[in-house]
Amino acid sequence: MPQLHSDNEDATEIQALINRQVASLSWNDMRRANWPAFESDFLPAAILFPSARPVVPQSVATFVQRMKLLVAGSVTAFNEEVMGTTVNVFGHIAVAIVVCEVTENAKYAGRVVEMILLVKENDAWRIAAQAWEKSTPSRSVPPSLIGEKAT
Repeated sequence: MPQLHSDNEDATEIQALINRQVASLSWNDMRRANWPAFESDFLPAAILFPSARPVVPQSVATFVQRMKLLVAGSVTAFNEEVMGTTVNVFGHIAVAIVVCEVTENAKYAGRVVEMILLVKENDAWRIAAQAWEKSTPSRSVPPSLIGEKAT
């Protein structure tokens, strides 16, 4: 269950945006990804930094184009489940840290951490930048990011 670490209306709105993003970026043989919904939460000049290295900044359109190639190719099913969310808001700016478990082609693919920079414009939160990083055996997701106590 997602952990919301900011108890205000803005953080609740940002959590709804995150949930919409995760849902729109999931697909399988019975459900298509919702690319317009995914794109609508970004500012026009937003920059995305996928987890692939070396780092290559991408526009939202370029990111979506790459994801569509995955849908048409080897990734016939993709799902993210939010494991934890931390939202920090100050005025009209916010940072969200989102931890997701990823399933590709019905197989567990690991965890990913997403860091999202948001700005509020015309009473709506929009994504200005987003970056992803996959966990690895040598770099696991800290328990604090998913609302667990360190052991």
